[in-house]
Amino acid sequence: MMPVIGGRLRLGESMQRHTSWRVGGPADRFYLPDTLEDLQGFLRHFAVPPLTWVGLGSNVLVRDAGLRGTTICLANTLDQIVLAENDLLRVGAGAGAVKIAHFAAKAGLAGAEFLAGIPGTLGGCLSMNAGAHGGDTWSLVEWVEVIHPHGEIQRLAPQDFQIGYREVHGHGDACFVAAGLRLIPEESTAVMQRLRAWQEKRAATQPLEWPSCGSVFRNPAGDHAARLIEAAGLKGKARGQAEVSSQHANFIINRGDAQAADIEALVEDVQTQVQQQFGIRLQAEMRILGEAKHG
Repeated sequence: MMPVIGGRLRLGESMQRHTSWRVGGPADRFYLPDTLEDLQGFLRHFAVPPLTWVGLGSNVLVRDAGLRGTTICLANTLDQIVLAENDLLRVGAGAGAVKIAHFAAKAGLAGAEFLAGIPGTLGGCLSMNAGAHGGDTWSLVEWVEVIHPHGEIQRLAPQDFQIGYREVHGHGDACFVAAGLRLIPEESTAVMQRLRAWQEKRAATQPLEWPSCGSVFRNPAGDHAARLIEAAGLKGKARGQAEVSSQHANFIINRGDAQAADIEALVEDVQTQVQQQFGIRLQAEMRILGEAKHG
């Protein structure tokens, strides 16, 4: 007999609902587990490859023809945060980075304030070593738990991975499901003040009123992508309803009904112009997923 597995499986789910750019075609099979046990059972019995893992969809561009196989969304499901020890948080991969920052601050733990500037989940932060304000995710990590494509859970240490600037290698086809974050005890009010100051700065400098993926490009060594894009005269450049933000040049915003193809073309335009003018090929932070429409 097949096991009873909780969660929700949707067919032909529009990825516009699950990406912060509000673009993307349908996912053939879209699964949201209720528990880790649900996820294990689903992987063992029902998942159709290839597998695509998403959280809040803030660091991905899903193309207009969508995603084949099975897309698994962990956002707002594996999102529990627990104070496991005096200064160690056990955090599910589906927990939002902003939620983690506030939990830590209220618990009187410092070191995670920079997460308040990252619009993704812990899983996404771990997969790309997301950072802001001089902090990065893996500097906090004591251990991680990953789930393999057939449902096995494995606990690993940071030294099991190759960790760099906005990239992490070594987990293969496995997906992060939890992590232990080691923080520093500090008076809660002081931590919260820093967190709020960084959030206020973000609100003042980034185009948060428009759909975007956050920063599009990595900062090249010794420089800033936003400076190069602005110096190339690209603020306000558009493809359809996709536009390089006039407020922050490293943001591409959706001003209405942009298509993923518009955004992808604009990314390539920016890369080409910056390389022609400054000899630097900007590398995208976000991942491009799925299939483009043809014809």
